[in-house]
Amino acid sequence: MKPFDPQLLKVAAPARGYVILTTVFGVATAGLVIAQALLIAAVLAPVISQGKTLTDVRTPLIWLGVVVLMRALIAGLSERYAHRAAIKVIVELRRKVIERAVALGPRWLSAPTTTGSNGLDVVTLATRGLDDLKPYFVRYLPQLLLTATVTPAALAVIFGLDIISAIIIIVTIPLVPIFMILVGQLTQKTSERRLAAMSRLGAQVLDLITGLPTLRAFGREIGPVKRVKELGDAYTNSTMRTLRVAFLSGMILELLTTLSVALVAVGIGMRLVYGHSELQIALAVIMLAPEVYLPIRNVGTHFHASTNGIAAFNAALGVLSHTPKTTGTTTAPDLTSTTITFESVSVRAPERDLLAPAQLNATIHPGHITALVGHSGSGKTTTVLTMLGLVELDAGRITLTHDTTTHALTDIDPTTLWPQVAWLTQRAALPPGTLRNALTEDTRTQASDNELLAAAQQSGFDEVINELPNGLDTLVGVGGIGLSVGQRQRLTLTKALLAQAPVVILDEPTAHLDAATEQRVLTTLTQLKNNGHTVIVIAHRASLIALADHVITVHNSTEVTHAND
Repeated sequence: MKPFDPQLLKVAAPARGYVILTTVFGVATAGLVIAQALLIAAVLAPVISQGKTLTDVRTPLIWLGVVVLMRALIAGLSERYAHRAAIKVIVELRRKVIERAVALGPRWLSAPTTTGSNGLDVVTLATRGLDDLKPYFVRYLPQLLLTATVTPAALAVIFGLDIISAIIIIVTIPLVPIFMILVGQLTQKTSERRLAAMSRLGAQVLDLITGLPTLRAFGREIGPVKRVKELGDAYTNSTMRTLRVAFLSGMILELLTTLSVALVAVGIGMRLVYGHSELQIALAVIMLAPEVYLPIRNVGTHFHASTNGIAAFNAALGVLSHTPKTTGTTTAPDLTSTTITFESVSVRAPERDLLAPAQLNATIHPGHITALVGHSGSGKTTTVLTMLGLVELDAGRITLTHDTTTHALTDIDPTTLWPQVAWLTQRAALPPGTLRNALTEDTRTQASDNELLAAAQQSGFDEVINELPNGLDTLVGVGGIGLSVGQRQRLTLTKALLAQAPVVILDEPTAHLDAATEQRVLTTLTQLKNNGHTVIVIAHRASLIALADHVITVHNSTEVTHAND
């Protein structure tokens, strides 16, 4: 871990202005610290040695009050702008991490790591990890810049006043960074363990919450409690170890600086007793000596307290270091009348030594219902991801043909393609808010209540609305009423009817539904086709496959090899 990483200025623009401002504050503080020490000596020396009253030293006393007020003002401004800069940097880094994670695509997000997956690590980093950067900006960085300004300035003044005291400081001051390095190496490991424990705990709890309905259905919801408790205890222990090291490092640095200042004070005191130094000079040296060590001591203390934030920043750099694939610049054609063709498409499956799909040749015709079928692991969902440009091909290509013009998918700007597609996954997320907001958040136009209810009637979601206490105004999601998997599927199908996207992709839309509701969904899919939509379904049920105009069988490389044999 570096005391100050220049990469922070590159990836977080708000940090640049803050560093400049803090440097200005540091220079001003250095001048005020020296002025305060000299003025205190100028006030006390005549009063002690010459018997003068405070009235006789009124002028330096007034200036001393002005200096103290100015130091307090600069300290307050530094604290204020430090908090502002920390929040801005955290927001900027969080935005960049999330944008980069989205640009890297779902395949990278699902890649396994030591703490779960890239996706879970990004969730931990973006929600809690980067918040630990605040102590770095508010406490550590100002002290680092004060070390570069106050310490050398005060030492230079002491050298001019008393060479022996300056030599003592020069000899003892390297002990502070030496112990900082020794303690810092231990702190780095504890901080990394803490972040890893937090990531594991977040991944475990997220997986548990996702699968809780299934666990409860089989009476196994109590099983993971022990494991979650173990992870929670591991996180608590790692946090306590970090705090313990931080407190011990502060005590060590405090002891070193106290002994060093004591050596200076004893030396100058003995010379004062034997008449080898003047009282005003001795007082000034004694006042300045602690100011030489103070910024260095605070750097060590606050650096160890901010190592969690530095570890999070390094994790953020790890995400930002991944370069997303380049995208095309051609505007996507109108998908209402566009034919999508797969030509020998193959994609290597992560963590598996096979291609899924493998050598896929297929055509999706506009205005038709196309079913993607195949065994689990054959690559049906990956086929959809490749069509959306979210997963790179290892072989083959995908083309879009509109009228007589054909474009390779790699030449298409995905931001012009995605708005024309409604993608309904099996386990759709339920955003917090009213049911009305959940239905209209992704639609291109604002729908009236009559239009919402008409679409809900087609998808069978009207039964769910009628059962809710406040209808469309019922709060759902976090803080509201939850919906079952089947109810969420009907909700997403209703959203597809409202969105009016030319292409509608559905992943097993009839799963978790009873026979009557399934029939209504099949009728809705037919209605979508009749309205000119291109409907693509990932299907296992025979009723859904029978509804399709075209059936595309997806194979992985193992199945293709067996078929060739």
